[in-house]
Amino acid sequence: MPELPEVEVVTRSLKKTIKNRKIIKITVNNRNLRFKLSKNFEHILKNKVIKNIERKSKYIVFYFGNHLYAILHLGMSGTLHIPSKKNITNLSFYSNPTLPKKHNHIIIDFEKIKLIYNDPRRFGYFKILKNKNDFDNYFTRIGPEALDKKFNLIYLKKKIKNRKKNIKNLLLDQKIVSGIGNIYANEILYKSKISPMKSVRKLSSTDLIKIIKFSRITLKNAIKFGGSSIKDFKDISGEGGSFQTKFTVYNRENQKCAESKCKGIIQKRYISNRSTFICNFCQK
Repeated sequence: MPELPEVEVVTRSLKKTIKNRKIIKITVNNRNLRFKLSKNFEHILKNKVIKNIERKSKYIVFYFGNHLYAILHLGMSGTLHIPSKKNITNLSFYSNPTLPKKHNHIIIDFEKIKLIYNDPRRFGYFKILKNKNDFDNYFTRIGPEALDKKFNLIYLKKKIKNRKKNIKNLLLDQKIVSGIGNIYANEILYKSKISPMKSVRKLSSTDLIKIIKFSRITLKNAIKFGGSSIKDFKDISGEGGSFQTKFTVYNRENQKCAESKCKGIIQKRYISNRSTFICNFCQK
């Protein structure tokens, strides 16, 4: 699943490509996504101009003006493609150098180019919101982004009070902090030198400050390096992200700890069925 950095890279690619373009035609091949696509989806958006495209947590937001919004969540396997003469269609996390032949559920035509939404597992979805109040209310379900100033020590202390979760599951809880997924939770906790299994009730203020600090550093660095290309993620120019070359713990099972003075070996465990990588020596 794409996390905040990958969605940010996709959003930037879209802004360069389809911002200020008018939708000429929409073809829906399958409405049965995670949430069924509304019957009037095509009618509402046809002839509308995309005034801006922004990311909100792991969502891509298309602004059409007059308080009309279309939000997109890519789910587990959703990808966006803009076919070109160079045969490069990549825009999303799990994608191919050529346009997939199956699961192209939505095709949005602009003048000279088209945007295609592909999703084999159909956990992604589009949703139209017709006023600012609905838009604001929709995002009350998620917590502040890890990059947001609202994600601070006071907020985090309040959220962990009387909770029994381990810290990794708390970081993955989008209602508490949004945008962090499994890859970056592993990296954040390794850099913070905190065990992912540690109960949040046992975290000190110093621990929480480190988590906040390394959440921001890790996500910003991932964006800087174009995201993580675990499954051939590429931006619109066909360039893959390179942050996977900067991983300090994720996917490094049985390798030596990245800390030069540490004698630990990275171990792989599972927390809530998610791959978790940990150095038993320096993560306490």
